[in-house]
Amino acid sequence: MKYLAVFTLTPILCFAFQDLGSEYGGMDWLTYGYAAWPMMIGPVLMLLLFIKNQELIRDPQKGANFSQVIKMVAFLFLIPNVLAALGYNWLAWISVLSSLTILVADRQLKKQARA
Repeated sequence: MKYLAVFTLTPILCFAFQDLGSEYGGMDWLTYGYAAWPMMIGPVLMLLLFIKNQELIRDPQKGANFSQVIKMVAFLFLIPNVLAALGYNWLAWISVLSSLTILVADRQLKKQARA
């Protein structure tokens, strides 16, 4: 859960510092790329974390909280990454696919665990 928190909070903090630093601080080096790249890398790292911790998803008593949190965060990352893919960089489609993979694979792993 610590890694998931880091993968989630880092892009949010980068967006906050980019907005505040460029608007009020006059720091021109804080570009949109400073905030967009962590947002695009986050879902890929979450997918790796999801693959590593599949057992938490299969066993609902051990990993119910992990499953719910990673699905919620993947969905929240999905919307800005679609916008980034359309308007900023085509590489954001990799993170869109990572978020969709987390959302679909979680359901599939739970179905396999019940059977």
